[in-house]
Amino acid sequence: MEIEGAEAPRAGFANAVRVLRIRNYGVYTAGNSISLIGTWMQRASVLWLAWALAHSTIWLGIVSVADLLPTLALSPIAGLLADRVDRVRLIRLTQVIAMTQAVLLAALTYTGLITIELLFLLTLVLGAANAVNQPARLALIPNLVDRASLASAVAVNALVFNSARFLGPAAAGIVIDRGSVGLAFALNAATYVPFIAALARIKLIPDAASLARAARREFVGDTLAGYVYALRHPGIGRMILLFAVTTFSLRGFIEMFPGFADLVFARGPVGYTWLTATLGLGAVMGGLWMVRRPGIHGLTALIIGHTSLVALSALGFTATASYWVAIACVFICGFSLVTTGISAQTLIQSAVDPAMRGRVLGFYGMLVRAGPAFNALVLGWLASLIGLRLSVAVGALVCLAYWAWARLRQGVMERALEAEARGAAAR
Repeated sequence: MEIEGAEAPRAGFANAVRVLRIRNYGVYTAGNSISLIGTWMQRASVLWLAWALAHSTIWLGIVSVADLLPTLALSPIAGLLADRVDRVRLIRLTQVIAMTQAVLLAALTYTGLITIELLFLLTLVLGAANAVNQPARLALIPNLVDRASLASAVAVNALVFNSARFLGPAAAGIVIDRGSVGLAFALNAATYVPFIAALARIKLIPDAASLARAARREFVGDTLAGYVYALRHPGIGRMILLFAVTTFSLRGFIEMFPGFADLVFARGPVGYTWLTATLGLGAVMGGLWMVRRPGIHGLTALIIGHTSLVALSALGFTATASYWVAIACVFICGFSLVTTGISAQTLIQSAVDPAMRGRVLGFYGMLVRAGPAFNALVLGWLASLIGLRLSVAVGALVCLAYWAWARLRQGVMERALEAEARGAAAR
């Protein structure tokens, strides 16, 4: 696929400038940037509202499940849709649904009618929309740029996402403190408008393979074929297993931040939003670092190494009584989370069979969204029995144990992912 504005990749921030000059990608990124700030502002506000309504770690876990767990049920459908239908139209539809949910949430909060049960149901609606949306958004990136620019495009996309992860919660803290939680929801609803408008300006020409895939109607068989392909792939399968263990054992501790801010560090809503914002700031720094990389060589080693840093920083977070030491640990965690995420996405996008892209990315997305939801629910239950600190520490130790296993198999993953991706790029 030839994309207007494509150039040869090189190291440095010129990578970001190059991909943003590609019209479709630039338009998409501009709208997406605004929308994601609102999304993260609402996400931080929802968790704080859940804590304010129930003061329960169990309810924090339940609301997190409502946001993330629909991915587990809907990913098979969503991945197949991403391979069969117009991805831009599918994304636009999910954004309209998400905007409507934000409007309803704002109205119920302003009128004082919101309850923890209604918050759960509305969060479940948004989680379902995001579950359908995610594989299409991930699979869309290769349709917006040339193959040589793919690594940079994935890194810029992650940088935008994690910049919003910093700005959104920081904005939420100010809006909640000086306005209200309902205002945060209303502002989020408004941020969907630029993204929907940007999607209307993207013009994609489907290739012959996409049209052929769209004509097929074997839902169960096609879905299972994508999952079997991913698990049997010597590189992608091991990568997915690594992410499955780490997300199901540890990643949900971020959803426990309201409880840590209030019960452990006694910092209230401002302390909570700065924990979330610092995680995002670390992720932004990780994204900027990854944007400078010109290719895929060494990405597997980055994933393995930074997986251990995620676990160690979480252990440090649970072990300290100092809020500022905890902030530093959260920053390191954010940096390492985005480093592993960008590296994994780049390798999978580069190595996967294009006919399987939507389903494999749907499978990957299911793990990175449903895993934290399940883990948050388990952590919330464990925290009610043994406390927040110990429950997170147990998950971090499980993550470290699996990291040691994966470290011994790093060479196999490198050969399967990096060599195959380089071969695909040369074709």
